[in-house]
Amino acid sequence: MNLTDLAMECGFSYAAPLSAAVLEFRADVREMCSADRCGSYGRNWCCPPACPDLEQMRQRMQQYDEGVLVQTVVQMEDDFDYESMMKGEKCHKQHFEMLTERLRNRFGTDHVLPMGAGTCRRCAQCTYPNEPCRFPEKQIVSMEAYGLLVSQVCQSCGVAYYHGPGTLSYVSCIFLKKDFNYQEVVSHA
Repeated sequence: MNLTDLAMECGFSYAAPLSAAVLEFRADVREMCSADRCGSYGRNWCCPPACPDLEQMRQRMQQYDEGVLVQTVVQMEDDFDYESMMKGEKCHKQHFEMLTERLRNRFGTDHVLPMGAGTCRRCAQCTYPNEPCRFPEKQIVSMEAYGLLVSQVCQSCGVAYYHGPGTLSYVSCIFLKKDFNYQEVVSHA
């Protein structure tokens, strides 16, 4: 079983191999966070300005190599089907946490780098900026906070971002450090 198969086993709609070498860290994407459309800018340890800056993110990624992009596609009754959106996000994050935990349990937290879909919602109220994060070992910074244009990342590994009218896609990715034998990864996960 390979990393993609392991991801599909965790319940995603789609999964595809992803190389860290194809990632483009874009300042314009990172700057979109400051528009605060999600309501988390300056309010969450996993979002700007609390998370590392773009240059720190680039440097961090130099330690990683192969990964997998995962996607959950949600069917909605209409464009305002908030209930399906929230249910889909929760499902995607649960599956992503399962995949992340399986890999972290096998290789250790510092050998696995997850990038999530949207902001961290682990706690009802984030402690930022007054108290330290309650779960620093479980932090998952979003792909957007890394400056990644999600549709471009999907395209780079051959996964459609848009699946037609009445759908919404949640996308995350996870990488392993370069010092691991990629073929050995999931046979023991």
